[in-house]
Amino acid sequence: MPLKAVEPRRLYRQIAEQLRELINNGEYPVGGRLPSERELADSLGVSRPSVREALIALEVEGLVRINVGSGIYVLGTSGRRIPWRRTAEPPEGPFEVLHAREIVEASVADEAARRATPQHLRDLDAILDRMERHGADSGWIELDREFHVAIAAIIENGVLARFVGQLFDQRINPYFAQLASYFENALTWRQALDEHRVIRDAIAAADPRGARVAMKRHLKLSAERFTRGFGEPIAAPFGTGPMPAERGPATDPQPPPKTTRRKHR
Repeated sequence: MPLKAVEPRRLYRQIAEQLRELINNGEYPVGGRLPSERELADSLGVSRPSVREALIALEVEGLVRINVGSGIYVLGTSGRRIPWRRTAEPPEGPFEVLHAREIVEASVADEAARRATPQHLRDLDAILDRMERHGADSGWIELDREFHVAIAAIIENGVLARFVGQLFDQRINPYFAQLASYFENALTWRQALDEHRVIRDAIAAADPRGARVAMKRHLKLSAERFTRGFGEPIAAPFGTGPMPAERGPATDPQPPPKTTRRKHR
C-alpha cells in the first residue's frame, strides 16, 4: 500500500496513523526498518519535525524503536494501551507546543520588560542561581517552568501566568518526554541557561524588543535541539546561524548581542 499525501490538519497524528496502518498490514514487517526520517518526509510531502513527532508517538505506543545512528525498527503490529487513547485526544506534538510558546511568550517578555521592578529581577536572579546549582538534574525542568512563569507574573495578569504554565506543562507529556530523552543533557541545559540569562538581561535593561527577540530565539533554539538527525548528516552546526530579526522602528533598541554557541553533540 503506497504512502498517501496528508493534509496539514493534525499533521503528526495523520502521519502516525498512516505508518501504523502500514505496519499492521505488513508493509513494514516486525524486525524490519522503516525508511529514514528524510525519506518519509519526502514521500509524504511534510517536514521532518512532523515525521519525528509521528515516530515518537509510535515509539511511545510500542510499535517502533528508534536507535540513534542505526534506524527506526518495527517492534510489533499493536502498541501497548496508553491512558489517553481511552479517555482523551492524544497530546499535542512537541514542535507545535514550542511554536505556540514562541508566539505567546515573546509577547509576554516584551511586556515584562516594560513593567519589571527591582524585586522582579531579584526573583529571576534567584531562579537562575538555583538553575546554576542544580546543573542537569531532575529539578531543572521545574526551575525552567518557574523562570518562564515568573516572567509572565511580572505583567500581573493571572490568566497569562496560568496559560504560560499550562503551555510549559505540555512538555511533561509522554511524547515530549520521549523526544527529550534523546537530546537533553548537561550541555543542552547549559545552553538553555545561557539563553535565559540573555532574556533576563533584556528585561533588566527595560528593552522590550530585545526581550521579545531573546525569548523567540530561546524557544526556536529549544526546538532545534530536538531536531538533530537520528544518526543522519546535519547541514550546519546547531546555533551557528542568526535567527531572523524582527523588523521594528528605527528608534527601537537593538537586541542583546548574540553569543557564540558551542556545537551540540
